[in-house]
Amino acid sequence: MEYRKLLRNKEKIVIKIGTSSLTCENGEINYEKFEKLANTLSHLQLNGKKVMLVTSGAIAVGSRKMGRNQRPDKLPEKQAMAAIGQAELIKIYEEYFSKNNFTVAQVLLTKDVVTHPIRRQNAKNTLNTLLNMRVIPIINENDTVSTDEIEFGDNDTLSAYVAVISEADLLIILSDIDGLYDGDPRVDVNAKVISRVNSIDVVEKFARSTQSEFARGGMITKIAAAKLCNKAGIDMIIALGSNPDIIFDILEGKDVGTLFVASTDEKSEIQQPLIYRDKLG
Repeated sequence: MEYRKLLRNKEKIVIKIGTSSLTCENGEINYEKFEKLANTLSHLQLNGKKVMLVTSGAIAVGSRKMGRNQRPDKLPEKQAMAAIGQAELIKIYEEYFSKNNFTVAQVLLTKDVVTHPIRRQNAKNTLNTLLNMRVIPIINENDTVSTDEIEFGDNDTLSAYVAVISEADLLIILSDIDGLYDGDPRVDVNAKVISRVNSIDVVEKFARSTQSEFARGGMITKIAAAKLCNKAGIDMIIALGSNPDIIFDILEGKDVGTLFVASTDEKSEIQQPLIYRDKLG
């Protein structure tokens, strides 16, 4: 708990929010969630924090705008929906952040940005320049052009790369689950949220050994993100994203979600391109 109190001193923060935290159960866009998130991040900015937002939702928003109730299966259609939805996403964020007198900037990345040293440096320079201008970067993968070779694969991984590139102090992943559990909460009534993880290797083995979809899916990518952050000396938290105000609780040091404590080893790996090559190995 004492370590969590140090989180209030974190200045440069990456926040990742998933599609499920921005949409209603029926798939409709939850504008109230967008507005609340914008208000929360604006409050952080007003209090001296430097905030970057990694947002999902482009395909879902694009599909809804085109009157489709289901996510497309074919890659060209996914990329088309992402192109439509990304424009709409930025429009929504711009509307709500402007009410708090903040400007947003769209940043679309592919994985070759972080594997190529010059592009990585350019991305870092752009992000930090935007932050110094008190502009809020709205970051997503460039799904329209992403292929297997240059895609991040998911925004958990993308958010970790953004944290590493920008040399952030903290990554907060807002999810549809309130942390990493010591068991599958769907079948184990005694499963509890793990408050703090000091060893990524231990939880990685746990996630790989369980046969449940719960562990094989979204949590695997979050542990991969934590591993990247850990190597770079960046703390990471997984927390429930249904109410963005939980960010305030996190930065006040309250015991919410799962905290992955950064490695205390020398951060030399942050400059080595090879660490970007793989996720879990």
